[in-house]
Amino acid sequence: MIGVLLLHGSSGAPDVDRARLLEAEGYDVLAPRWTVTHEVPLESFPLDELADHDRLVVMGSSWGAEAALLLGALDERVDAVVAFAPSAYVWGRVLEDGSQRSAWTWRGEPLPFVPFAPDWAAIDDPPSYVGLYRQSVATYADAERARIPVERIRDVLLVAGGDDQVWPAVEFAAEIARRRGDLPTRIVTVPEAGHRAVLPGEEPKAAGQRMARGGTAAADRELGALAWPEILRLLADGLRVHRA
Repeated sequence: MIGVLLLHGSSGAPDVDRARLLEAEGYDVLAPRWTVTHEVPLESFPLDELADHDRLVVMGSSWGAEAALLLGALDERVDAVVAFAPSAYVWGRVLEDGSQRSAWTWRGEPLPFVPFAPDWAAIDDPPSYVGLYRQSVATYADAERARIPVERIRDVLLVAGGDDQVWPAVEFAAEIARRRGDLPTRIVTVPEAGHRAVLPGEEPKAAGQRMARGGTAAADRELGALAWPEILRLLADGLRVHRA
C-alpha cells in the first residue's frame, strides 16, 4: 500500500478535492490542516501515521511544497515528492515586530533561511511577490546555506506555472533539477499557468491572502491535466518497484 501525505499551502485549507482524487485511485491519503506560522517542526507532519505503508510519498503546494521537499530530503522514510509551485530554498516568516524567523525546524533546530529583502516594495495591486523572492535570493550573501538539499530525495516531480506571480516557481524547479543531476526528476510546466494548478476533478481554490497568483483558469487546468498522469505514473512506478 502506498501512503500519501498531502500538504496545503498558505491558504490554510487542506486540499480535500485532491485527496479524494488520490483516494479514488486506491491510495491512502492524509491531508492534515497545519498552522502556517514560523518555526513549524517538520516532525509535526503525520508521517508516523503512514509509517506502516510500503511506500511514502509527500505531495505539497507552495509552502506545503517547501515542506514536502524538506521532508523528502531529511526523513529517510520518504520515497518520493510531488511539489506544486516548488521552492528551491527555505524561507523565513515575518513576525509582527518585523523580525524574521525560519519557517521550519528540524530536530529542534531552526533551518537556515533566506530573509526577505527589507527594501523591496510591491508595485502591483493586488501585489505580486515574484520580485521579492528574486531580490531576496540575489542579495542574501549566504543563500547557499538555505538551499533545500534536494539531491537527497529519491524521486521528484515538480509542477510549476510559467506565469506564477507568487514566486518564480519555474526558475526554482529548474534549479532543483540542476542540483539533482541524474537523479529521477520530472518537471511539468505550462507557460501561461499561475501558482495554483487545478487537477482534473478539482475546483480552483479561493482561500488565502489577497495577492496576484497569475495564470488563467484554462491554463491552470491545462497544467493540472498534464500533471495528473505524471503523478499517477510516479505512484505506479513505486508500486511496481515494490512488487518486483
